[in-house]
Amino acid sequence: MIPQVQDDIKQDFTIETLPSRTFKMNHNNLTIIGTIDEIQAVEQAVFLILNTERYEWLIHSWDYGVELHNLIGKDVEYCIPEIERRVREALLQDDRITAVQNFEFTVNKKKVLTTFTVVSIFGEINAELGVEI
Repeated sequence: MIPQVQDDIKQDFTIETLPSRTFKMNHNNLTIIGTIDEIQAVEQAVFLILNTERYEWLIHSWDYGVELHNLIGKDVEYCIPEIERRVREALLQDDRITAVQNFEFTVNKKKVLTTFTVVSIFGEINAELGVEI
């Protein structure tokens, strides 16, 4: 005989979205200068994710950051689609970001400069990233 379980879970609930308020970093002198929210917080999160190498820092989960160091020495034809995939994968880990699109690449010897648009629930952000290959 299969046991019968009564499920007492309430079905009348609302999903509450937490604010995205965070501390504002001054990237020039590495200080905290107040707080930011919404689009500015997402912009700062994009900056931090793209400047953190994935799997390198134990303080971050393995879902945080972007893998770019192992592209050094690889062919440009391999690196360009791989940069796009890795940047998109890294940024979409943040639930405030809904899409990463409009990638454009400029190759200058051993450096690839990419510009792209980050679409978030608060609006769009234009971002860029330089990768040495």
